[in-house]
Amino acid sequence: MLELMELLRADPDDRGLRTAALLRRSHPFDKELQIAGLVHRLGHLLRLSDGTVTVGVAAESIRPLLGERVARLVRLQSPQRAAGAGGGHREGDREGDDVEAEAVATLCQARDSAAAAGLDAGVLEDWQPLLQLVAAGSCRVGSPGNALDPLGAPRGSSRAW
Repeated sequence: MLELMELLRADPDDRGLRTAALLRRSHPFDKELQIAGLVHRLGHLLRLSDGTVTVGVAAESIRPLLGERVARLVRLQSPQRAAGAGGGHREGDREGDDVEAEAVATLCQARDSAAAAGLDAGVLEDWQPLLQLVAAGSCRVGSPGNALDPLGAPRGSSRAW
């Protein structure tokens, strides 16, 4: 987890942080989607020895820590993949592509919107508790545990947390 946090700190324009913040506002209960937004730029930060950027390497590097869904979302959101240069499929990806189409579209929209300057996304350290929850496997879409937000209740919420 510490290595991942260090890598995320290396993002010079905090676009991953801004993407995650947008996703938190639009999809407050989908923690894995938010984390995919936070780490989607790892391909740019994990450059291969020849300087190439690969989303596949990033997705595979986070799979053991953050799980299959986060890795799949990171892999599928790649602009290169959307253009047809995404490379081969892992077994079962075709089914995962269909199931996650809406989540991938949402992630891509947030990623593109995050490029705009001026969005206050907070600080990376605020995301560490959620990273740890997702890494522990306690945030799954649709599970009651996913409704708990370690970053606090959404503003204006009357719900008791």
